[in-house]
Amino acid sequence: MMAATPEGALTRRETAIVEHVRRDGFVAIEALARTLGVTPQTVRRDVNRLCRGGMLRRFHGGAGLPSSVENVAYDARQVLHADAKRRIAALVAAEIPARGSLFLNIGTTTEAVARALRGHAGLRVVTNNINVATILRDAPECEIALTGGVMRLRDGALTGEAACDFVRQFKMDFAVIGISGIDTDGSLLDFDYPEIRVSRAMVENARRVLLVADRTKFGRPALVRLGPASCVDALFTDAPPPPPMRPVLARAGVEVRVAPREEAPARVAPGAEPC
Repeated sequence: MMAATPEGALTRRETAIVEHVRRDGFVAIEALARTLGVTPQTVRRDVNRLCRGGMLRRFHGGAGLPSSVENVAYDARQVLHADAKRRIAALVAAEIPARGSLFLNIGTTTEAVARALRGHAGLRVVTNNINVATILRDAPECEIALTGGVMRLRDGALTGEAACDFVRQFKMDFAVIGISGIDTDGSLLDFDYPEIRVSRAMVENARRVLLVADRTKFGRPALVRLGPASCVDALFTDAPPPPPMRPVLARAGVEVRVAPREEAPARVAPGAEPC
């Protein structure tokens, strides 16, 4: 029996289920149970949780890939894989110097990056994410420029031609970009065309592009293409990409940075003094 994980994180068994489905497209519950050495009831429980989180789609007798035209609800994305996003964000924050300039686009992972940057002094930030602006408003000497555009009420996104025009007025040191999926050919994918256009403008007007994506984004389908993997300089993630994707990223010149897992603190016996 596997130990429980933090809210929103995937267990090793759930991760294995997602990997099986992404490899085969559809997997029967009975087959997963045999492969994983657990009961069908256990697999159904895991699959139901993964479906609620948008990782899989439930079909009669098994599970398949989620829709390529609809993203997971914003409230759900805020808690899904929160620990992985926090570790990715810490790795990215170590890359950004104080008094640097950067774009931050829409996404819960870029919001985690904003939280990790609150101790950086003198940042200059351009964003179309109202949540990012709120997170960074108390950062020391931070100057935040919000794009114009039409606000999407469900997640605080600003999109449209006004947002794109605003972004094009700047040339920033970094663009920190979140994405909904990375296809096996390296294509960067998302669900919303107006949102993609703003992200593309950020990529085109940054000296270095940092892509932030947790492991569940590998092989995840989505409808709209931002661009090829070669449009980013580095990928920050929480696990090595699947083997078929590694040569694709290498040929595209993408540096892959994997956030380390935090070691649990050593347990000290009662009455013993720590070294």
